[in-house]
Amino acid sequence: MKYILLVFVFFGTFTTHSQNNLDQQFIDIEEKVIKWRRHFHQNPELSNKEFKTAEKIAAHLKSLGMEVQTGIAITGVVGILKGNNPGKVIALRADIDALPVTERNDLPFKSVVKTTFLNTETGVMHACGHDTHTAILMGVAEILSKNKDKINGTVKFIFQPAEEGPPPGEEGGAKLMIKEGVLENPKVDAIFGLHINAGTPVGTLKYKKGGIMASVERFVIDVKGKQTHGSQPWSGVDPILISAKIIDGLQTIISREAKLTNEAAVITVGKITAGTRFNIIPETAQLIGTVRTLDPEMRSMIERRMKEMTETIAKAYGGEATISFRNQTSITYNDPELLDKMLPTLKKVAGEENVITMKATTGGEDFSYFQEVVPGIYFFLGGMSPDQESKGAFPHHTPDFIIDESGMLLGVKTLTQITFDFLNN
Repeated sequence: MKYILLVFVFFGTFTTHSQNNLDQQFIDIEEKVIKWRRHFHQNPELSNKEFKTAEKIAAHLKSLGMEVQTGIAITGVVGILKGNNPGKVIALRADIDALPVTERNDLPFKSVVKTTFLNTETGVMHACGHDTHTAILMGVAEILSKNKDKINGTVKFIFQPAEEGPPPGEEGGAKLMIKEGVLENPKVDAIFGLHINAGTPVGTLKYKKGGIMASVERFVIDVKGKQTHGSQPWSGVDPILISAKIIDGLQTIISREAKLTNEAAVITVGKITAGTRFNIIPETAQLIGTVRTLDPEMRSMIERRMKEMTETIAKAYGGEATISFRNQTSITYNDPELLDKMLPTLKKVAGEENVITMKATTGGEDFSYFQEVVPGIYFFLGGMSPDQESKGAFPHHTPDFIIDESGMLLGVKTLTQITFDFLNN
């Protein structure tokens, strides 16, 4: 009995000492993480063009002694860290691409990068926080590389390009990484990711079991009528009128058919193209929009009803219409069993009062494709300063988007502790 007690006491002392070392490593890494983030913010690159970003990430991972793979899904980088003992494989993912947005913030490290995007001159900006995600995961990689003796298993660091979507005509993002085998060799058991949020206070984490972000579908409706003079509408079939009726009808699917008490759903028509002159009723019209859903059954029902309604309404007015869908992202779905297992880790790191259940968002995230292959957890990290909280935060994807860098360290701590607890549990 004395022997057992001595062993227990020694183990407890060792754990405390290790935690103290880890705490100091977190303190030491924060300045580096902020520096990396500012570098990426000042040097943003668009989807599938993240060449310099990838070079810096790869150089850092190599300096930590990892096996490093580059050119995955064009510009993706993967680092593989093997712990001192065998075990499961965990993947940690960060997205690395920027947006065609011209920054308005007055920061010493603001982006002044310019480019041509879809034939339009524009600035380039990390207007969704991917610069912070990249820097955070680089910090996690450095911490974990110094603590291989505490890792039972393998860590895959996935730095993913083109989360915002590849350029037209190109493949990219999570889907292409999966296609090229990023979740294999070694085979990943679970994947984790985070997203900094400008509307969530620093020091807090938000999560939701099940669907946390919506699937994103792009739809195109082509309407065909019969062209005629604007003064003689009875001589033709007006595709603009048909389009208006279709738009009106589509909204009744949401308001009268979708079970919104279960999950949210959205149908938005964002673009209408028709006609050339004020006095000509054209032959064709085109509607382009998006569908957002958080439930697979609701998604199927909405697509089916959109097709039925589009064709039937057009026919009722003497025209024709077809609809096509293109999947942009699937539902970002947090595996309930895995979340239950890892929720104590989030609370341990951030404090129970700072881990908050959230409502689902109808924004989309291609992290969802990883979750279709392996169980995964995606959560939100607070990036809003107290000052912004009082004034109101600027939305993501806007020229004024800004985050409080002091929130990033919690991201480093959380992903680090998730790794230890998942692999060593």
